[in-house]
Amino acid sequence: MSEPAWHDGDAVPSPSEADRKKQMRKRAFAALGVLLGTAALAGGVWWFVEGTRYVSTDNAYVAASSAQVTPLTSGTAIEVLVQNAQSVKRGDVLLRIDPADAQLAVDQADAAYRLTIRKVQGYFAALDARKADYERTKLDYERRTGLVKNGAVSGEELAAVKNNFEAAKAALNAAEALIQNTTVESHPEVLAAKAALNTARLNLERTVVRARVDGIVSQRSVQVGQRVQAGVPVMVVVPIDQVYVDANFKEDQLAKVRPGQPVELTADLYGSSVKFHGRVAGLAGGTGSAFALIPAQNATGNWIKVVQRVPVRITLAADELKAHPLRVGLSMAASVDVSK
Repeated sequence: MSEPAWHDGDAVPSPSEADRKKQMRKRAFAALGVLLGTAALAGGVWWFVEGTRYVSTDNAYVAASSAQVTPLTSGTAIEVLVQNAQSVKRGDVLLRIDPADAQLAVDQADAAYRLTIRKVQGYFAALDARKADYERTKLDYERRTGLVKNGAVSGEELAAVKNNFEAAKAALNAAEALIQNTTVESHPEVLAAKAALNTARLNLERTVVRARVDGIVSQRSVQVGQRVQAGVPVMVVVPIDQVYVDANFKEDQLAKVRPGQPVELTADLYGSSVKFHGRVAGLAGGTGSAFALIPAQNATGNWIKVVQRVPVRITLAADELKAHPLRVGLSMAASVDVSK
């Protein structure tokens, strides 16, 4: 059966639904191809312009040079004035140690110092007496020496006078040696006694333990009534206004990293909306594995190449730390501008 003919003026038959879908797919694929090509071109341009300009890592953590609080004298804790997470200022009292023993030591040292001053004053007074004896015996000896020729003085008497003169001279020399080129205040015995007194006073002052830096108290381990030992830490003060970041970059990222380059950072604590800015302070002297408790021994024959990471120290802007404080151990992401 032949198909019906159509003539000019008749309506053009519409394409089938399959044809329309096929054309739509062609257009979609064409648009997708253009989009992918544009994205690839844009990515290539970005990589050429920006991608090689920055090196980034999210293996970065906040750190600080924490100040250990270590008593310098032993004793019993009679008062602990801070708790963990408490903010303190430099000079704030953290701990008081029983001062009774230290106060007794001060009293004893003070008494010894005063006795030493009187003893040295006695040296100076004795010198005047020794000088007087020396002058008297010298004059007596010279007078009798002149009378020996006339026979008015026997040789035995002259010998006795001479012995007295020699003894007085020796005593004068000894007295002068005790105080030669000194005053009471600068005499070595007085200075030694004064040093002992100052040491005792210093030990008394050390019964009051103060914060050395501004920061947050952490790891407090001392309780009232506990016996603390000199040199044993009792807490830590973390100076959060002086924290820095240790970013662990892969070794193949460090070819262009130099001290002084600018760094942009974000903290998981605040999210990407808060940007921190800093500078590269320096690179560590070795990889993290090199300083591990048990370093890798690749010479054993069981060697597997692993990309190493090198800690990079980054300092942070003080005003940004003040506005958005950080805590030690927080995770950070760091991006270094290696074009600077």
